[in-house]
Amino acid sequence: MWKLQLVKSWKAELMLFSATFIWGATFIFTKVGLDDCPPSLFVILRFCIALLLSLAFFGKHLKSIDRVIFKRGAILGLLFGGGFLLQTYGLSYTTVSKSAFITGMTVPITPFVFYLIQRKPIQLWSKIGVAVSSIGLYIFTDPSIDNINFGDVLTLLSTFFWAFYITLMDKYTKNDRGFNLTAAYVVMQFIAATPLAVISFFLLDYGDIYFNPTKDLFIALAFNGILASFFVTFIHTGVQKYTTPVKAALIFSLEPVIAGFIAALTLSEYLNIREYIGASIMMAGLFISEVGGFFEKRRK
Repeated sequence: MWKLQLVKSWKAELMLFSATFIWGATFIFTKVGLDDCPPSLFVILRFCIALLLSLAFFGKHLKSIDRVIFKRGAILGLLFGGGFLLQTYGLSYTTVSKSAFITGMTVPITPFVFYLIQRKPIQLWSKIGVAVSSIGLYIFTDPSIDNINFGDVLTLLSTFFWAFYITLMDKYTKNDRGFNLTAAYVVMQFIAATPLAVISFFLLDYGDIYFNPTKDLFIALAFNGILASFFVTFIHTGVQKYTTPVKAALIFSLEPVIAGFIAALTLSEYLNIREYIGASIMMAGLFISEVGGFFEKRRK
C-alpha cells in the first residue's frame, strides 16, 4: 500500500514542480505586461481568460457545485485572487528577482498556517526540509531593511494568502476524488477571483488607466491566462491531495530559483555566487524532505 501511495505522491509532486516552473516564468511575463496596462487590469484580463476557458472546458460540471463546494471554492478563489493582486501590484514597484525571492517566504509560513488550521503535527523530515530551505532562501535573498520598498511589502503580504491557499486546498480537496469535483473547484475559484480584481481596478487604478495593445502584452496575457492560471490551477487543484501542504510549499520554494534563472536569460538579471549557494541549499531542503519522507513511509 505504501508503494502505491508513494508513486501517487511522486507523480503529484512532479506535476507540482511543472506548475512551479510555469509560475516561475510568470514573473517575467507579468513584468513585461505591466509596461502596457495597470496591475489590476492585467489581473482582470488574466482571470477572464482563465474563467472563459474553465467555463468552456468544465462548464458542464457546474451541476456538481453544491453549497459546500460553492463556499470552499469561493474562499479559495478570494485567496487566489488576493494573492495574485498583491503580488502583481508589488511587482510593479520592485524587480522580478526580488518579487520571486520574497514569494518564496511562503515556505516557512505554510507549516504554521497548516498547524493553525488543521491541528496536525508536521512530519520531522518536513520540518528539517523547511528549516534548510528557509536558510537557503535567506542566503538567496540577502534581506536588508535598507533595500525593502513598498512593492516588497505587498509581495510579502501575498505570501500569507498563498500559505492559507495551499493549506485550505489540502483541507478542502484531500478526500475528494473524481474529475467532476476538481473541475467544479477550478470554475468556482475563477468565478470568485475575477470580481475581486474588478473591484481593485475601480478602487485603485480607474483614475490612472492606460492600455497599450502591444504584442508583448498579448503574449504576457496568453501565458498568464492560459498556462499560469487555467492549466496550473487545474493541476494544483487536482493533485495536491496526494501530497502534503508543507511538501507542496517546499516544491513551490523553487519558484524564485526558476524565476532567477529565467530573468538572467531574458532580462540580464544574473545570479551571483551567493545566490547560487542559496539556491543549492533550497534544493537540498526539498531533497531532504523527499528522501526523509520516503524512508519514513517505508519504515511504517
